Parts: sequence; structure tokens; C-alpha cells
Amino acid sequence: MTSIPAFRSILIKTGILVGLVGSASFGTQAKEGMWLPPTIKAREADMKAAGLQIPVERLYNDNGTGLNNAVVLFGRGCTGEIISPKGLLLTNHHCGYGTVQGLSSKEHDYFANGFWAMNNAQELPCPGLTVTFIRRMENVTENILSGLDDTLSEAGRDSIITVRVKNLERGYKVNTGYDASIKPYFNGNQYWISITETFRDIRLVGFPPNGIGQFGGDTDNWMWPRHTGDFSMFRVYAGKNNKPADFSKENKPYQTQQFFTINAGGYKEGDFTMVYGFPGTTMEYISSYQLDHINTYIDPIRIAARTKKLEAWTKRMQADRDVFLKYTSKRAGVANGWKKWQGELRGLSLNNVPAKKLEYETKFQGWANKDEKYPYADDLLALMGARSLAVNDLIKADEYYKEAVYGVELIQHAATLDRVLQLMRVGYRGAGLQDTVQKITKGAEGFYKNYDAGTDKDVFVALMPLFLDNCNSCVPAVYKRQFAEKGKDYGRWANYVYTSMLTEQSKLTQFAANVISADSVRILNDPAWQLYDGVTAKRKKDVMPVLTAYYDRMNYLNRLYMKSQMQQRGEMLYPDANLTLRLTYGKVKGIDPDGPAGYSYQTNLDEAIAKNNPEVDEFRVPEKMKQLHSTKDYGKWKVNGTVPLAFIADNHTSGGNSGSPVLNAKGELIGTNFDRIWEGTMSDVYFDPRLSRNISVDVRYTLFVIEKFGGAGWLLKEMKIVQK
Repeated sequence: MTSIPAFRSILIKTGILVGLVGSASFGTQAKEGMWLPPTIKAREADMKAAGLQIPVERLYNDNGTGLNNAVVLFGRGCTGEIISPKGLLLTNHHCGYGTVQGLSSKEHDYFANGFWAMNNAQELPCPGLTVTFIRRMENVTENILSGLDDTLSEAGRDSIITVRVKNLERGYKVNTGYDASIKPYFNGNQYWISITETFRDIRLVGFPPNGIGQFGGDTDNWMWPRHTGDFSMFRVYAGKNNKPADFSKENKPYQTQQFFTINAGGYKEGDFTMVYGFPGTTMEYISSYQLDHINTYIDPIRIAARTKKLEAWTKRMQADRDVFLKYTSKRAGVANGWKKWQGELRGLSLNNVPAKKLEYETKFQGWANKDEKYPYADDLLALMGARSLAVNDLIKADEYYKEAVYGVELIQHAATLDRVLQLMRVGYRGAGLQDTVQKITKGAEGFYKNYDAGTDKDVFVALMPLFLDNCNSCVPAVYKRQFAEKGKDYGRWANYVYTSMLTEQSKLTQFAANVISADSVRILNDPAWQLYDGVTAKRKKDVMPVLTAYYDRMNYLNRLYMKSQMQQRGEMLYPDANLTLRLTYGKVKGIDPDGPAGYSYQTNLDEAIAKNNPEVDEFRVPEKMKQLHSTKDYGKWKVNGTVPLAFIADNHTSGGNSGSPVLNAKGELIGTNFDRIWEGTMSDVYFDPRLSRNISVDVRYTLFVIEKFGGAGWLLKEMKIVQK
């Protein structure tokens, strides 16, 4: 998309554009918003008008009886929900993917065959996985910002805030007995504390095979209609006194008073819905200049690099099941962003968002020119524009470094050798050096468990032309030298680079076992380390000092811009997502972005079976599912001759909302959120109710798969299921 003209800021500043455009469209839409749970009391009238049938205090309160105690941060970036008094947890299949990969092997291929525990004893421990409950949230802005002038420099302000945050967190921990974490909101204009409890003994209970949990794969990802049973099940275990504890056979299922009742009575279009969870990152209030960086550089470069990477990975994965098992989780993560950013660009274009941003900024500048309470607002957009335009080339370069260079696993992993080299340079010798290096290399075991040098070599051959051809001015000299020495042949260059000691764990282990300080020469001559060092040094010297200064200054300007917007708009705003607990609400609402012919709000099992293609892995329906369909063995989950599978609504969601409970007007679980539609992914920077939709697994399909496909009907007995 074409860059917004550089002279635009001058026109806005002088007021030339004011009056030439219509009213801005950046006011809060009816269903827009990721609301902090303690603030929803102020929205109760709107929620009741939209269809809410329970008091908002049932959704959130500080006395332990709110449903906030049944919503959890699953791992480090997903949401889960407690669905029984015995700590049974429901989340997405893709949220459990990395954990299940660690539990899988050729002998226990849970991606191909699924996993279903038939009793508590069969539930599998998940090392490293955590689940965090939010016990309450409080606004502590006054404690953190008291006495700090709005225009105080970021450095001075941050140093004071850091001390205040640490002291307040410590005080809350002592007084409550829980963990406490303070985060900034509205670009640092507000601060809230979350009182949390994190459980460390989590066990796998149920995991459908990929033919259900990943059905549709990359082709259907971020698309509607969807037929993906994107769910998995875990259980939270506790130690003595029902408190968090490390894994132990003596631990018992966590006993919770708050869990979601499951409503299997269904829904219809127009019904009220809510999504409760932990959206990760949104940028709803950024300037058009920052949007231009996303639109012109960041998203296009990411898409181009990941296209090549995914092509290389997929070819190898299809040819070798061992490679598949090593890369399937990594590939899912890379592909998810890759397709999401394509949809984001498409949505920004369809909505003409850059022009709408400009329209809003024109309106804002007109207000700023007249307002006398916030004199700093006059120059904000001009300053943001000048600084953003000055770093365009560096934004481009840094994105190529991150995606096309560090996107090669071998180059990124060379940081291991760099750590060893730094030890040598600061004087480590003898046994001290060997012990430390062996600890470093032992830490690399996880890397090699899921690494294949041949696959990564193909990625190198695919990405280096993209880097050298499109980022010539930012290519380090060592890349040009190595490439030239190998006759400018990417295959020959790759053959040389992959002689590195890093390509095999045994080579690195052997090096570490006998390392001496003189071995620094081996590191300096390692071709992969040379590439790592070349790009890291250039990035550190030429790119990051300027970008760091830019981001620091933009943090300051964005804080003032956000404060000014809050004053100018005079309405209740929601803060951008930052992986803290939020509630959003809307209605079940269908869509077909390409026209009314394919309009729908719900899919079903018949449609999934119709898409079965034995020749394409991502559309291969498991045999047992085909048998259940053939015999119509649906049990109590049968509706109109089939099983409801997925549905969409117009709730405002983002990354991190994966696995979130989707609730009806009574606060009962009707589905599990897992995606958005392609054109609506731009809701991270601009929410449009015409295109923004969240996609969820119908809870009836989840229960059907558990009982009829997985044969784990024992789990349903501990759930509270209602039919109306």
C-alpha cells in the first residue's frame, strides 16, 4: 500500500485539512472494546441492553465468587477455562500443541492418534506448563503516578515508576499471600495491579488428533467457514491445602468453587455473547505513521520471508515423519502469524484505514489547536511524523534481520558460541571455562531435539536471496564475502555454512568437553558464528541505537497522544491489550466477506466430512470420525441430523484470546474461541464491526468428540451441563 505522504503532518499542523474531510470513524463502536473486568460495572446498562441476563458482579468481583476465578492464563500466551470442580481445563488444540509435542514420539504420536486419559492416573504431567488465576485487579494509578508531571522525560519518569512498582508489588504480595504484577495501560497513563495464583502441576487429559484439532490447516486458518475442532483438555493439580505445588504423585486435582456451567442448548443468530480472556497485543490508538510502518514494511517483509521458510519446512515435513514431529509446532506458530498478517493487510486495504487514521488525526489536530489545557498536544502529530519518517529504512532493515537472517535457526543458534566466546574474552580458563561451557551446551539440548540441519539448510538457501536482494545497504560485509567466495552460488554457500560445529549436538558437545581458551580461534572461524556476529554487530552498531532512541521518544509522545485522546474524545475508552484479563461482548453474527451467497454463522460435521480429502493431510478426516458420521452415532449432541461444529460472533478479540470461554447471556459456556476471520485480523489496529468476527468451537462438538470419538465420557460426569 502507498505510504502516507510525508507532507501530511504540515497540512494537519497548519489546519489546511481541517474541514476538508468528514467526521472521523475512530469513535468506539457498539461492540468494540476489550474491557478491564473491574470497569464493566460502568458498562452494565449497555451490556443489559445488548442482552446480558446476570449481574456484572457475577462476572467479576473481589470476594472470590466471580467467574474471573474460572478464567486462566494458559502457559505464557493463551487462555483457558475451568469446566469442573476438579480443575478440568479446556483450551485450544493449538494452545496445547507445543506441550504435546514435548510428550510425543514416534511410539506415541499424539498428533496422528490423539490422546485420551481414561482416568486420573492416565493423565500425563506437562513439565514447564503453568496456569495462572486472576484473583482480583485494582487501579493503582494514583500510587504510581502521584506527583509526576505529564511532560517529565521518559527516563526520569521510568526510574521513579520502577521503584514504586517494585515496592507496591512487594507490599501486595506480603499482604495478600498471592503473586502481584503491575502493568501500564493507556500507554502509561494508568496502572493496574493483578493479584494472581499460578499452578505448576498441569496434566494432559484429552487431545484430538490433527485430523480434528487442526482440520483445515493453513488453508482454512483465519478463514470462515471453519470446521476445526480446535480444543484440548488439561487438569490443574494442587498440593497441600489445595495450593500450587511442583509436580508430585501426591498432588490432587485442584478443587475450585468457580467453574463454568456448560450450556448445550445452543444459540441463534443475534444472541448475546461474551469472550473472557487474555488478549495479547493491540494498537488501536497508534498514529498513522506507525500504521504506515506496519502496512509498508513490517507485515510485507514478514509475509515474504515466512512464505519461503514455510515452503522449505513443508517440503521436508511431508517427506519425513521425524522432521514433521520436530517442526510441526514451530511451523504452526510461524504459519499462524504469516497468514494473519496477510489478512491484516487485506482488512486495512478494504477499510481504507490509513485514510481513516488521517481523517481522525485531522479532527484531533483541530481540537488540539483550540484547547489550552494541553499545549503539548499541538505538536504531537508533527513530532511523531518527523521521527517516524526518519527511521523508515532502519525499520525495513531490522525486519529483514529478524525474519530473513535470524529466521535461519543455525544463525540464531550461533548465539550459543558467542556466549562461549565472551567467557573466553573476560578471562575464563581451565576447569571454570569447561564447566560453564558444558552447562551452556547442555542448555541447547531442547534446541537439537526439534532441529534438523538439512531442513534448516533449505531455509538458508531460500532466505538468503531475499535478504541480499532486498536489503543491500544493510547486508554485513561477511555475508557478501562468504557469498562471493562460493561463486555467488547459494547452494555452495549453504554447504560451507553448514559445516559449522552447531549443526550437530555431538559436535558441540565434543567441543565443550575439551574446550580451552585457545579454542576461540575455532569459534572465530566457524561460518555460522561469523554470520551471526556480522548481523548482530551491524544491528548493534548501526540500527539499534537509532531505533532504541526512536522507540524511547515515541513512548513519550504516544503517552501524551493517548492522554490527549482520552481528554479530547470524552468517552469511556478501553486500553490496548497487554495479556491481562479482559471481557468483550457482542452477538452471534454471520458473515461472508465475498458476498451474501455464502452467508452463515454456524458450521456442522456434515460440512467437515464433505471436505475430507485423503490425499491432503490437512483435510484428512480420521477413520473413526467418518464411521460416526456414517452411522449418525451422535448421541445427545445431534442437532438437525448433524453436530454443530463452529460459530462466529462479533466480539473484539486478539491473539491471546485463543482458548477463551465464549459465554451466553447467563454466563454459561457455549464455545471456545480459537480464531478470527481473515479480513478482521486488522482489528488489532482498527476494529470494524462489519468485518470483525471471532470464531469458536461449539461446545456441543467438543462434548461429542470427547464422548463419542475419544471414548472419554467419564469426563462429562464431572461437568455441569444444562440444555437450556
